[in-house]
Amino acid sequence: MARGTYVLSGGGITLANQAVTLGFINPGTTASLEVLRCWVGQSANATSAQQRVQLNFQVTAFPTVTSQTPIRTNLLDGVSVIVGGAAGAAGTCGINASAEGAGAKTIIVADAFNVLNGWVWIPTPSEIIILGAGSSSGFGLHFPVAALTLTNWAFGIVYREI
Repeated sequence: MARGTYVLSGGGITLANQAVTLGFINPGTTASLEVLRCWVGQSANATSAQQRVQLNFQVTAFPTVTSQTPIRTNLLDGVSVIVGGAAGAAGTCGINASAEGAGAKTIIVADAFNVLNGWVWIPTPSEIIILGAGSSSGFGLHFPVAALTLTNWAFGIVYREI
């Protein structure tokens, strides 16, 4: 039975001039997570440029992120069991990593997009990414190379607790 659907997102973000994890969620021990949608876009300029993007699992050591509290999509649901945190620890999430951590990244989806169009990933039911409660891996929305334009990025991850 689903516990609720939540959004981890950021907007108007300036990225570090490096490969960067845009959003990172690490399940705790009380709920498994289904990743339902991810997106990235920027509004800094009108210059066409290609950008690589990845969805991945990462094991410890995790990225150092800016703590961000996930928002519920239905006000009748309770708050998420995932809370904002900066270290990528179990049961926490955050955005816009300042350091990537030494943990190995396992690429699930590797893609590229034109920044003028943005990028959206919506899996079919059989492609939904699931992170088990108590998993040793977190989930990341990641730029494996630095963006040419660093300002005004918007991105997010929609997930459901099960």
